[in-house]
Amino acid sequence: MAGDGEQRRGGPAGDGTDGGPVPPPGGDAAAYFATDDGGVVRQWSGEAAALLGRTAASVLGTRAALLADPAHRDRAQRWFGSAATAAGAGAVVLPAVRGDGRTVLLSLSGRLLTGEADGVLVLVRAADAGRDADAEPALAAGLVDQSPVGLGMVGPDLHWLRANPALARINGTTGRDLLGRAIGEAGQGVDTPEVAATMRRVLADGEAVSDRQITGTTPADPDAEHVWSASFHRVRDAAGRTLGAATSVVDVTARHRAGAEVAAAREQLAMIAEAGRRIGTTLDLQHTAQELADVIVPRLADLAAVDVLDSVFSGEVVPPVAEDGSARFRALAVASRSDHSGAERAADRVGGLVSYGPHRPITQCVAEARPVLMPEVGPRTLRRIARDERAAAVLAASGVHSYLAVPLVARGDILGTLSLCRTAATPRPFDERDLELAVDLAGRAAICVDNARLYSREHNAALALQRGLLPRIPDHPLALDLAFRYLPAVREVGGDWFDVLPLRGGRIGLMVGDVMGKGVQAAAIMGQLRSTTRALARLDLPPAELLDHLDATAEFLGDSIATCVYAVYDPAGGHCEIAVAGHPPPVLVSPAGRARFLDAPVAAPLGVGAGGFAALRCELPGDATLALFTDGLVESRRAPIDTGLDRLLRLLDGRPRPLEETCDRVLDALDGAAQDDIALLLARPFPAPAAAPR
Repeated sequence: MAGDGEQRRGGPAGDGTDGGPVPPPGGDAAAYFATDDGGVVRQWSGEAAALLGRTAASVLGTRAALLADPAHRDRAQRWFGSAATAAGAGAVVLPAVRGDGRTVLLSLSGRLLTGEADGVLVLVRAADAGRDADAEPALAAGLVDQSPVGLGMVGPDLHWLRANPALARINGTTGRDLLGRAIGEAGQGVDTPEVAATMRRVLADGEAVSDRQITGTTPADPDAEHVWSASFHRVRDAAGRTLGAATSVVDVTARHRAGAEVAAAREQLAMIAEAGRRIGTTLDLQHTAQELADVIVPRLADLAAVDVLDSVFSGEVVPPVAEDGSARFRALAVASRSDHSGAERAADRVGGLVSYGPHRPITQCVAEARPVLMPEVGPRTLRRIARDERAAAVLAASGVHSYLAVPLVARGDILGTLSLCRTAATPRPFDERDLELAVDLAGRAAICVDNARLYSREHNAALALQRGLLPRIPDHPLALDLAFRYLPAVREVGGDWFDVLPLRGGRIGLMVGDVMGKGVQAAAIMGQLRSTTRALARLDLPPAELLDHLDATAEFLGDSIATCVYAVYDPAGGHCEIAVAGHPPPVLVSPAGRARFLDAPVAAPLGVGAGGFAALRCELPGDATLALFTDGLVESRRAPIDTGLDRLLRLLDGRPRPLEETCDRVLDALDGAAQDDIALLLARPFPAPAAAPR
């Protein structure tokens, strides 16, 4: 490494120096050498030769930077150049290569010498950085005092022994003022009684405490809450004596706030995802509103109420508020925390109708179609929120301190409001972020509420239409004892129907049918088919021929198709003629009580246009029962249709019972609510009157 630099002046001396050795300060064990303003070695001491294992002959006249590790030579050259200037250079630690190839970490410091015969010289002090007693205190002091981390130590008596500037700033004082003072006296920053108690435990049991979260304010920023991460450990000397307890404090306020924001964002996304899963599972208006309230409590609010404008139920398009500024609401749902269930008494009774004046926040919410946020509410505000004084007292007793009302808006129509309250269980008041989340949830739920409202209106209309089209049993006596049941589906009304048609000659026509599809359209097509059947029956057409004409008519009634069974009973002959169009066959129960399906020829449903209808003629004696029904009676999502058919035979089997009792027995055996419309028609000939004695 030596010898490859530029040779200038000077030569080796026999003792390993250049004949003019640099005089080191008295008692200093470090090595010294001198360089010129170009960083070339001009003097080399015996201590330097021993430290770096290089003789003066191999070093003098070469650049001192060549002593450094190759990867650090540029940095070393810059340092030697700065050391030769008037400003000088600070201390530096550099790896150097000894003559035997080993690497040693050198602590270098320089002092500019002037007035020398050879010009400017720099006196360089070099020492092993790991053994330099002079450098160690300076490094330790720099490590503590220049650290951005708050560092401090208290003695066994819990009085401050040391505090670096960073810790002093956190505590709102200087290190000089903090020294000698008992910890916990300031009561600000981390100089608090809680920290003093932690120090006392650490001194007592020696167990270190890591990453203790401390919150507080500083005199420099009294309005903002800071978060610090503090660690504590006991300090002992080499003999094992306890010197005190040390602490390191890092301000993690920014990280804490960022983490809190991320956690809040995740919570919002989780609530929105949960709302998508839980709200709108049914098309029941009240159930949908309750789902919304249950999602919100207790994650966003401690008390939630869903109120819908009364005009929504009427189906009319009217302004949300009256001319006097009042609004009429119907309460649909309410939910509260389990530990604040008494607060529900302050909400309007579910299903009840109430009118609120223009000064009420809930009225302002629907009148202006915008949220109403009240971060802090007092007794006067509670009286505006609650329906009366008693309800306001309940809210006050529950600790309600913040209120938020959000309009339910769907497809441009205002449906109602979502009202939220926070109690003492959630000290943080509602803020803009809560408002944004509530608006999002209310918007999603409003669509589901509107869907349920529209469905409910259509369902009621279809049900009213269908019930209006169902037949009435003729008042005049017939040759058949009749009983019937009609059960509309829970979710959506379909097109099932039945009819009893008095015919000429005392005959009776019986029909049961089912229009495929749901809603008002299916009910309307059902009404047209029933009217057409009645008109054709007046022509005394046989069952198969009547179905032919009905099939031709059904082709012009829309895309829906229908199934039906038509039977004509002739009391004079005691027989029945039956034709089927894609419908389940009737059941005949003999007078002995044995039930069986009639093997009637089955043709395609009405509306297909396939034709080919044929009739079955069977005897129908007294005490025999004929059962006509729609597939809703035997179909189930949990079992095949054969299971339902077998169950129906078992229910009809047995000795003859009154027809009304038989109807009830069959319907009571259904599993839960009907998924499809059900029509059941039972017919039994009256016994022939006994012949009069001669």
